[in-house]
Amino acid sequence: MASTIVNAPCTVPSVKGFETQNYVGLRPISSLRFNSGRTSTSGRSRGLFVVRACERHDGHVKKIEMSIEECEAAVVAGNAPEAPPVPPKPAAPVGTPVIKPFQLTRRPRRNRKSPALRASFQETSISPANFYVLTSTLVLFPRPAGQEDTPIGAMPGCYRLGWRHGLVEEVAKARDVGVNSIVLFPKVPDALKSPTGDEAYNDNGLVPRTIRLLKDKFPDLVIYTDVALDPYSSDGHDGIVRED
Repeated sequence: MASTIVNAPCTVPSVKGFETQNYVGLRPISSLRFNSGRTSTSGRSRGLFVVRACERHDGHVKKIEMSIEECEAAVVAGNAPEAPPVPPKPAAPVGTPVIKPFQLTRRPRRNRKSPALRASFQETSISPANFYVLTSTLVLFPRPAGQEDTPIGAMPGCYRLGWRHGLVEEVAKARDVGVNSIVLFPKVPDALKSPTGDEAYNDNGLVPRTIRLLKDKFPDLVIYTDVALDPYSSDGHDGIVRED
């Protein structure tokens, strides 16, 4: 039901089952008073005009050729135009329970009231096992055997790790704090790089040897590898660069 109420002091009869709080929308008003009678008792009060939705559902919508100002003037004059018909609401299947909406003035937080309740109802639980180190994802940069760990100038705090020494130690430290996933980004010697990245197919290359070494020492370790070609490409690109 749509309604237009004249904002002037008046008294209207209350209706059984009608919420008689003095509200229009969400804003309280003081110009309306409800009583238990059937007629208005104010001699000079202005009427209460209501536009009701039509109950006819013949599929034809009647258009009102009036401007907004003309419609407002007609309502004030007591000639409220007929509203368009309300589309029928499909019936629910037989046996569907009727659930009334909660009249909540604020969002409930009962499932967040205490640490015990939060632990019981939380949908996501984050632990060190969910991380792999990159910032704390063990992003590891293995180097060929015989080379010491060397710092990476562009990444303070990160090192290129000797694959037989520093690499194994870093993985062991990560596992001690619950991180069991690592990502490998190899530092392949420039002499092994080519425009087509052929070293990536070497079964005895740096990454395959590193994986075999780590899985031998830590069988349940999760290892991610980078499929980009730039560690093996002499062009430094993720893919093969061709003129066409």
